[in-house]
Amino acid sequence: MAGCSVVGRRPSTTPTPSATRSATPSPTPSAADFGALRAAIERRLAAVPGAQAGVWLQDLATGDTLALNAVASFHAASTMKVPVMIELFRRADAGALRLDSTIVLRNQFASIVDGSSFALDAGDDSDSSLYARVGQPVTLRALNEHMITRSSNLATNAVIELLDPRRVDATAHALGASTIQVRRGVEDTKAFNAGLNNTTSARDLGVLMAALAQDRAASKASCEAMRAILLRQEFNDEIPAGLPTGTPVAHKTGWITATTHDAAIVYPPRRAPYVLVILTRAIPDRAVAQRLMADISRDVWAVMTR
Repeated sequence: MAGCSVVGRRPSTTPTPSATRSATPSPTPSAADFGALRAAIERRLAAVPGAQAGVWLQDLATGDTLALNAVASFHAASTMKVPVMIELFRRADAGALRLDSTIVLRNQFASIVDGSSFALDAGDDSDSSLYARVGQPVTLRALNEHMITRSSNLATNAVIELLDPRRVDATAHALGASTIQVRRGVEDTKAFNAGLNNTTSARDLGVLMAALAQDRAASKASCEAMRAILLRQEFNDEIPAGLPTGTPVAHKTGWITATTHDAAIVYPPRRAPYVLVILTRAIPDRAVAQRLMADISRDVWAVMTR
C-alpha cells in the first residue's frame, strides 16, 4: 500500500451546513494521529481475506491527507456519476444548457465499441421508477437528481450521451483528477468485455469531492446545489453507517460485482468538514464490504473529531 502523506496546512474556504458551524473547532489531528489511523485501517483491511482497498482522507481545514493505495485504479462503478454531474452544472454555468430544459427519455444507447444499440433492464437498475417515463420529456434537473440520489443508470446514460463522456473526462482532469477515465455510460456490455471501463482512484474521487466542497468544481451556486443533491443520497450503508446518526454526509456510492465504493464530504458538528473516499474490490459479499467501510469511517471520525 502507498504511504500516509501529510501535506502543508492552509486555511479552509469550505462552506458547511449551518448546523455544523462552530466558533470552537476541535483540535487538528497530528501526524501521529494519522499514523495511528493508518495502522488501524490496515488492521481492519487485513481482517477481510483477499480484500483490496484504496482510501483517501483529506482534512479540509488544513489540506492534510492520508493515503492508502490511493492512486490504484479501480472500476469506478457509479462513482463516475460525480464527474458527470459536475460537467452538467458547468455547462449550465456557461449557458450551454438549462437544467430545467427537457429531453425525451429513451432506453436505447450506442455501444462505444461499434455503435450497436443496447437497452437497460429496469430489474438491474437501482432506480426503476424512470422507466415508466420512457418516451416522455424529462428535465435535466430531474435526471441528475435520479442519477445521484437513486443512482439511476437510465438517467446516467441519458445525461452522459448528451454531454459526451470525453468532455466529462476532460473536465475531471482539469480539476486535478489526473488518472480518472470516464469512457462510457452504464451497461455497455461490449465495451465491458473489451475492457473499456470507467475507472478511478481514491485520490481522484477525493480531488473532485474537495473541489465540490470548496466551490472550485463549478460556480459557487452550482457547487452548493450539487452538495445539496449529494446530501440527499438514499443509499447510506457505507461511510454514513460508521458516523453518529444525523451527521450530514454529501456522498456518492457505487457497486458492481465484488466491488463497493463510497466518496464523501463529511460534516462534523464542531470542525471543518473532511473528504473520505473508500474503494473496495475482491469482496464478493457486499454486506462484508459495507461493514468494512463503515468501520473505517468510524475510525476516521474518531480521529477527526476527538
